[in-house]
Amino acid sequence: MKDLIHLHKNFDKVIYTGQNVSSREFENCIFKNCDFSNTAFLSCSFLDCEFTDCNLSMLGLTGTSVKNVIFKNCKVLGIAFHTCTDFLFEVNFENCMLDFTSFAHKKMPKTRFINCSLKETSFAGTVLKQAVFDQCDLERAVFNDADLSGCDFTTASNYQINPENTILKKARFGLQGIPGLLAQYDIKIF
Repeated sequence: MKDLIHLHKNFDKVIYTGQNVSSREFENCIFKNCDFSNTAFLSCSFLDCEFTDCNLSMLGLTGTSVKNVIFKNCKVLGIAFHTCTDFLFEVNFENCMLDFTSFAHKKMPKTRFINCSLKETSFAGTVLKQAVFDQCDLERAVFNDADLSGCDFTTASNYQINPENTILKKARFGLQGIPGLLAQYDIKIF
């Protein structure tokens, strides 16, 4: 990773843990079976990249640009995505473990979370209009002051969302999720 600009490269089985990487650009790159846990990417850029079967736990992204990045079968634990630059921020996740991650105050319309664990993930103040949470576990995830307009939670589980401090216009929920919308009222549903 000595080059400053990486175009159309494949990174396979790269183990680069606990390092600092700064001012690097990755465009149309594919990362497979890589381990970047506890590494800090500072003021870097990822554009049209894909991460598959990677360990990205506790990855630092301060000042980093993440544009149209796909994560598949990755450990994405404890990442502070809220420290990424906002301009054109776009991510999608499939079969990922995103527990303890923060997307606080990000604009993420139409983001797709497919079969992901999002336990204790923060979406506080996040704009998630028309996002999809398909087969996702949202146990103890935080949605305070989020815009969930048009979101699809029909197959999601374990969420608790307070309708009084969250925008839910045209959001979709399955019947099994009704208790998660009424939990703050301390009522019993049978």
